[in-house]
Amino acid sequence: MDVIVYTTATCPFCNMLTKYLEDKGIEFTEKRVDTDKQAEEEMMQSSGGFLGVPFTVIDKDNGRETVIGFDQNKLNSLFGK
Repeated sequence: MDVIVYTTATCPFCNMLTKYLEDKGIEFTEKRVDTDKQAEEEMMQSSGGFLGVPFTVIDKDNGRETVIGFDQNKLNSLFGK
């Protein structure tokens, strides 16, 4: 499973999400869209043009899931926590 989290430096929900993932022991890659133009373009492509953060992409064996914002209930369901 690959997890990519798109964030910005000033987003409090981004900080909550990365802390949640760390606390659950879930490995992830953080991409800062405020300092990395390529990451911003990746996020726009994956999200269908959505520019809000945090935005999470989860690639699993059975497909791709995306999560807009810090939706803990959806994340718990997707990660089986």
